[in-house]
Amino acid sequence: MAEQRVATIEDVAREAGVSRQTVSNVVNRPGIVKEATRRKVLVAIEELGYAPNAVARRLRQRRSSTIGVKLDAYSGGISGVVLDRFVHALTEHASSRGLRVLVYAARTLADELGYINGLADGGEVDAIILTGTALGDPRAERLRERGMPFAAFGRPWGAGDADHPWVDIDGAAGTRAATEHLLARAGEHVAFLGWPPDSGTGDDRERGWRAAMGDRAAPRLATLDGVNEGRRLVRELLERGETPVDGIVCASDALAIGAHLAAVRAGRPDLQIVGFDNTAAAEAIGISSVEQLPERVAEGILELLMGSEGTEIRRGPAPQTAGLLVEPRLIVR
Repeated sequence: MAEQRVATIEDVAREAGVSRQTVSNVVNRPGIVKEATRRKVLVAIEELGYAPNAVARRLRQRRSSTIGVKLDAYSGGISGVVLDRFVHALTEHASSRGLRVLVYAARTLADELGYINGLADGGEVDAIILTGTALGDPRAERLRERGMPFAAFGRPWGAGDADHPWVDIDGAAGTRAATEHLLARAGEHVAFLGWPPDSGTGDDRERGWRAAMGDRAAPRLATLDGVNEGRRLVRELLERGETPVDGIVCASDALAIGAHLAAVRAGRPDLQIVGFDNTAAAEAIGISSVEQLPERVAEGILELLMGSEGTEIRRGPAPQTAGLLVEPRLIVR
């Protein structure tokens, strides 16, 4: 049986009734091609099974067609799945735009800064995506120094660092929706179980609770993240009985599960609690939670870096809309 001939760019041009250069533009610079023509070429590419020589194209353009993102070390626990979902979604959406994702690991900040230098020197990536952002992030400064395009999953948390694309979850919107839900369903005394002040993300989630509570009085509890920590604080709160508690909004599912265990132990299994992250553990126990939607973050980051339909990383200044907030959704159980 004769081997089937591989389709060429000339075959696609002939099938679509356009020039070879038009086909090349559709593959490499789709933004300059009229929509009707682009669709006609894409149909021909699909019908013929044409596969552009991506390696040759990358060499010609001196681009790697690769985005780098650090994979955080596995830390166990309940709430560590959001970034995993983000990296998975980023890989899928990048692939649909003809890009690859290079995942790298770094144990310390110094290691990560060194890795950034290596990626920039070797031309291995066209852009880097930062996660776990903080005020005055030295990684952002290093990337600016190296002239490397980058975006962040997370706000810069400071006006001076806001000159690069970023997408983040609107945590305040999530906790506000959770608090309003409990106020309507459970009662006026909705406590907040969060993290110590000045944690950026934690402060953002607390703002949503405060906005919904207004002048209503309710406890604000702070601790490090974890089931045991949440269980201890809520147990102490319920044992004291100094303040009525109708419901609890938590900054994470780990804290929410701890609060639920404490409520059951105190004889209040029906105490309404809302977590944050919508993990499988919260679903299994039946705890309501705020889902972050990291898939939308991945879409937003690629759009800021490449445009709505682009196939190449933009060079130069950040777009006018440098930051996007994705509103999470409340999952009620």
